[in-house]
Amino acid sequence: MNSMYSTQDSNGGESSMAAAEWSWSEDKIFEDALVKFPEGTPDRWQKITGQLPGKSERDVIAHYEALVHDIAAIEAGEVEVPSYPEPRETRRRSVGSGGQRERKKGRAWTEEEHKLFLRGLEIYGRSDWRSISRNVVITRLPSQVASHAQKYFKRKELEDKYRKRSSIHDITTPHDADSSLPETSDAEHNQ
Repeated sequence: MNSMYSTQDSNGGESSMAAAEWSWSEDKIFEDALVKFPEGTPDRWQKITGQLPGKSERDVIAHYEALVHDIAAIEAGEVEVPSYPEPRETRRRSVGSGGQRERKKGRAWTEEEHKLFLRGLEIYGRSDWRSISRNVVITRLPSQVASHAQKYFKRKELEDKYRKRSSIHDITTPHDADSSLPETSDAEHNQ
C-alpha cells in the first residue's frame, strides 16, 4: 500500500510527500505495535520502529500521523469509508433483490466438543471463553464457546426450575389412573 502523508514545511504550509511503501503485513505489524506500545510508553517510537525492519523512526512517525489524519477525516465525514470485500471465509451469498444476506448455518456441536467444553469450564471457570477456545475446544471460536455456554446454562436453569421434588400430591387415585373403572352411584358410595 502506498500511503500519503502531510508534513509542515519550513514556512508553516503543508506539503505532501509520498511515504515509503508499506505492505499489508507491515501495516499489521505497525498496528499491533501501536497496541503493544501505547501512548506514554517510554521510547515508544524507537520500540515500534524496532518491530519494523527497513523503516526509520521518521517513517514510522509519519505513518502514524497519516493514520491519525485519515481517521480524523473519516470521523468528520470528509472521506467516504471504502467498502472492502469481505474475507472469503466470512462472505455470504446475497439473496433476493433487497440485498439481504443469507445467514450462514452453524455446525452443530459434537458430543466430544461438549465434553471438552465442560472440562474447560472446570479449568477456566464460567466466563473465560477465550481460554476455553484456545486451549480446550480448539475447534471453536471464543464467540461460539460463549454462545454454547449461554444455551447450556439456560437449559440447565430450565431443567432445575421444572424439576420438582417428590410430593404426596404426585400420588393419583386408581380412578385418575384408569378411567375405565365403572362409575358408582351416590347410593353405593354412601353405604
